[in-house]
Formats: sequence, C-alpha cells, structure tokens
Amino acid sequence: MSGSPSWQQRLFLLVEWLKGFRYIKFGMVGASGTVVNLVVLYTAHEYLFRAIESPGSKPYASLALAIAVATVNNFSWNRLWTWADRLHQNDERTSKKPQARGVLLRQFGLYTLASWFGIALQYGLTLWLTNFLHYMLANVIAIVIASVSNYLANDRLTFRQGSPR
Repeated sequence: MSGSPSWQQRLFLLVEWLKGFRYIKFGMVGASGTVVNLVVLYTAHEYLFRAIESPGSKPYASLALAIAVATVNNFSWNRLWTWADRLHQNDERTSKKPQARGVLLRQFGLYTLASWFGIALQYGLTLWLTNFLHYMLANVIAIVIASVSNYLANDRLTFRQGSPR
C-alpha cells in the first residue's frame, strides 16, 4: 500500500487550501480599511478635531471616527467580495428575495457585534501604544493584532455558511 493520501484526505486538504483565499481577501479588504482608517484618523486629528485634540494629545475622538468609517468600509467590501459566495448560496437556499434593507442592517449589526472585540482591542492598544510610538504607527500595529479576531468572529457569526440571511 502506498503512502499517498486518500481522495477524502486530498479533498480535505484542497478545501483547507481554498479557505486560505478567503483570509487573503479579508486581508486585502482589511488593508483598504487600514488606509481609510489612517486617512480619517490623520485628517480628523490634525484638522477636523483640532480644537479638542491638539496634535500632541491622544486622538480619542478622531480614532473613534476613523474606526467607525473603516468598519463601514470593511463591512461593505467583505459582504460584496470576501463572503459573497455564502450570501448567494443562502439566498438560493431560501428561494426568497429577502428584504434588502432589513438584511443589510441585520448583517451590519452582526458584523459590528462580531467585530466589537477587535474594535475595542484596536482602540485600547492604539491609545496605550501612543505612550511609546507615534499615533499612526500605534494604530497600524493595533489593527494588525485585532484583524485575526475580526476574521474569525465574522467568519463564524456574520457570514457563517448555511444560515439564511
């Protein structure tokens, strides 16, 4: 008997390999969200909220705004691209045309709920790291750390396979 894997093992390995592409898509969406986050953070901290946040102070309000705008960006692209296959499968399975606005709001609520830990982690880490680093670099480091929990939570909650939306 040869040491080659069975067809079931090969299939399992192929499925696991293909799952990696979803994480790559998630990472690309996250990269675009990082750019959005940094642009909003810089613009808000240096210009929009200048009266309440001097350039040398911690970016409390501008960070909250940056995270909110990036969350909407990431939700939109993850829904349209990263997990689009699951949404189409779920629509076909239910054979109904869902109410678009209600479905979208429900998914956004689930996305935000699933991302709350990552958002809190990003916010807290950024503020803590600003004690040691420039606020922009602190924010990038916090985003990278929080991204893993965001992927896992959204893969299992917001866009889980087999649940109708």
